Amino acid sequence: MRPMRSSPLPAEVDVLLVGAGAAGIAAGRRLKTAGADFLILEARSRVGGRAWTVPHEGEGLDLGAGWLHSADQNPLAGQVEPLGLTLDKTPPPWRSQAFNLGMSPDDQRAFGEAYGAFETRIAEAAARGEDQSAAELFDPDCRWNARMDAISGALNGARFAEVSTVDSDRYEDTDVNWRVRQGYGRLLERLAEGLPVVLDCPVSRIDRSAAPLVVETGRGAVRARTCILTAPLSLIASGAVRVEPEPVAWLEAASGVPLGLAAKLHLAVEGAEDFPPDSQLWGRTDTADTGGYHLRPFGRAMIEGYFGGSLAWQLEAEGLAGMAAFAVDELVGLLGSGMRRRLTPVAASGWGADPWSRGAYSHALPGRAGDRFRLSEPLEDRLFLAGEATSVPFYGTVHGAWMEGERAADRALAA
Repeated sequence: MRPMRSSPLPAEVDVLLVGAGAAGIAAGRRLKTAGADFLILEARSRVGGRAWTVPHEGEGLDLGAGWLHSADQNPLAGQVEPLGLTLDKTPPPWRSQAFNLGMSPDDQRAFGEAYGAFETRIAEAAARGEDQSAAELFDPDCRWNARMDAISGALNGARFAEVSTVDSDRYEDTDVNWRVRQGYGRLLERLAEGLPVVLDCPVSRIDRSAAPLVVETGRGAVRARTCILTAPLSLIASGAVRVEPEPVAWLEAASGVPLGLAAKLHLAVEGAEDFPPDSQLWGRTDTADTGGYHLRPFGRAMIEGYFGGSLAWQLEAEGLAGMAAFAVDELVGLLGSGMRRRLTPVAASGWGADPWSRGAYSHALPGRAGDRFRLSEPLEDRLFLAGEATSVPFYGTVHGAWMEGERAADRALAA
């Protein structure tokens, strides 16, 4: 079945899913296998949510999720090749600095040791039950704190001052990371094939005072015995998707697990053979307002820039031109003035401004690590939340959202 855009909505279904991102697709596949009567409503004109691949010269560029984290245990990794896509197992370049620019080999070892010691302090604080700001555990005399905060922007969408030690320690990672050459978004598109998805159909209100639930959309109302909400928490917290009567427990918990921001920029580069394929450069070491640059991903003549936290919010507000200007200045500072004429901006993400995202992925604030558990609790055993934000060990990941979608579908079927 192809996604529907103009077909009339049914009057009633057993299970209604809001959102066709990873969690919604996973829940839909689970419900389809069980033979359930269900429908997926998606506000955008595409599926995939924050996993979005755009075409460029016959290739796919991921503007959202790009890495299959914990790939050796990731339930999506085994789906790639059976769907005719290419699973690329080239290791990520995150632990090295190409050409040793700005960081000698000794510096890189010192940074790795400092970061490892910082993670140990986080784990020890979490073991003591101290749900505090991770930034409180910085060694004030460590020269690498700013670089660590820049990396937190990539990991958490926020700096460590806004990150809970307990939540950070709960994240599970096998340190195996693979990619889909054609794009992570393309994988989700393939996985959504055959599901009853209605595109361009935003949900505005869910009335839970009635039985069944009444779900109001831009194309009319649908009644549902149960509903699985997989839209980002930011939409519920802001009232873009209203649940009435207000789900007080959910709203309180959502305030403790806000969406941070990570932004991507794709640059075409002339003379790319100068750079080793799949290598990495970070910008400055004296500030967290710096980017990470993946040189020649998949061996392409491209550079993929990555910015997180407050820097990402700032650059996204400046648009593609502003983001590109920042990245080019950093790359010129690292590689010389000749780079300025070799770089051409191609595409940039905009998840903070996207009305159906309003951020990239979640982080728990200090003292609020328990809120992920509260968000996973259903209302009246007929209204369920699912997404990366409800995943305790795999938050911020596509496979975390996927597994949460399956969990919610199982609970909805049981209900």
